[in-house]
Amino acid sequence: MLPQVQPLPGAISEILASASRNGCLTKADRYGLMAAILEESLSEEEMRAINRLLRAVNRGWIRVTNDSHSQVA
Repeated sequence: MLPQVQPLPGAISEILASASRNGCLTKADRYGLMAAILEESLSEEEMRAINRLLRAVNRGWIRVTNDSHSQVA
């Protein structure tokens, strides 16, 4: 049996704001996004925010780090 994963309310908007501010997506951010996606009850706005994050990573505007805490770029 898989463990139940549930995102915290407002987690996606906080991850988006933090990644935009710091220029990086941390390991903790990625776990938060994974939890939100696995929940399968995302609003359209939350899905758009996740897509914006993924595009920013793909374009190199936000880098992915292995640190578990935010770094100021």
